[in-house]
Amino acid sequence: MQLYLIRHPLPAVASGICYGQTDLAVAQGGYALEKLASDLRRQLPAGARFFSSPLQRCRALAERLHADVSIDSRLQEMNFGTWEMQPWSAIPREQLDAWAADPIHFRPPNGEAPGALRERVLAFVAEQREHKHRDIALVTHAGVIKVLVGHVEGLADKDWLALSVGFGSLTRLSID
Repeated sequence: MQLYLIRHPLPAVASGICYGQTDLAVAQGGYALEKLASDLRRQLPAGARFFSSPLQRCRALAERLHADVSIDSRLQEMNFGTWEMQPWSAIPREQLDAWAADPIHFRPPNGEAPGALRERVLAFVAEQREHKHRDIALVTHAGVIKVLVGHVEGLADKDWLALSVGFGSLTRLSID
């Protein structure tokens, strides 16, 4: 199975703000979004099955890539709970330190741990493998893409968590 992982375009949010499952619009619509979709479409195989996170920053691009897109909530970004839409500088230092000490299991207040993100993303992929889809395009978030790259490449937790994924980027993975 070939996975084509597309990160959403830059969202409309100020720099330095923590966001995950907050439903943010795309910063640039119109021509810029159409051009990105056109560029990506040329790199995707005909007949690919398309899935998207339900968040509008993903859906806006997914709907321009393909007419038939399945929405799946397991493709959402990590839920940062009470940290959502707070400046990173306003998040209590002791909470950030606790996250740094246990990055897979620490859960922001009312949020989700990265380990839980990994579980739901890998459950989605396992389900798609059962359906025997050959090519799957996912319009999703950096956290989801990091999980999948880390899983396929066999990366240690600290390494996949540290990956960088650009806005509007395409990552291709093969899963046997």
